[in-house]
Amino acid sequence: MINTLPLIIEETNLSHAWSRAFLHIIDNPGTEISPMLITLTGFTNGMPNEDQAIRDTLDSCLTANGDQQVHTVANTIFPSSLWRLSQRDRKKLFEIYLNTLPRYKALEPHKNKRGIYFERLIAYGSGPNNGNQLEYIISQYKSRSGVRRSMFQASIFDPARDHVPDPRLGFPCLQHVSFVPQRKSLILNAFYATQQLFNKAYGNYLGLCRLGDFMAHEMGLSFERMNCFVGVAKMDNINKKCPTLEELKKVARQAV
Repeated sequence: MINTLPLIIEETNLSHAWSRAFLHIIDNPGTEISPMLITLTGFTNGMPNEDQAIRDTLDSCLTANGDQQVHTVANTIFPSSLWRLSQRDRKKLFEIYLNTLPRYKALEPHKNKRGIYFERLIAYGSGPNNGNQLEYIISQYKSRSGVRRSMFQASIFDPARDHVPDPRLGFPCLQHVSFVPQRKSLILNAFYATQQLFNKAYGNYLGLCRLGDFMAHEMGLSFERMNCFVGVAKMDNINKKCPTLEELKKVARQAV
């Protein structure tokens, strides 16, 4: 069953935004929302405000159900640890990531065999800058004033690789991102055809915020807002009445 009424969530705290979407599915019939828009502000030094109790409880619940924790999911969109390791040198970041990519894929061969989101952003397989879409956007923005804003977009979905008849495809759910410079700030927009709300969405939002902060830094801007449009947000990989969700429901309700 799907709830076809649009759900729009505007928050200044990532944890609370995710909790509101999670509880909406928990408290209403069905296991899907279509469509859903998460619009998030509220950043400290470029990072989104969070409620640590919610994140810790979600991580414990994810581990109990054999799923990846929030940080791991976020890293598929933007590898924050490598950004620190590269000392905020983006050329070094791209180099380290691509050199380490075979190991990342080997760690999770089933999940990563079709690719990783950050890989497609910087090594799409075609296009200028050897397929590094982020480098192209940054270099074009910094090269001159008055660059058309429609240029600042990057694709994940590739019909040549992703139009396949498989009954279930775990990657890519994120289809597209765009960046909107506004004077001294930057907005990131992301589009998901589908999104798993329980085991992926929180990490998705965090990864997108980290990506937005990175792009803002490299473009000489401040990161202001993350908008995430989801065609179908679903929770069909865990029963809403699963006992392992009880503590998570309690902590989420206390917060929002």
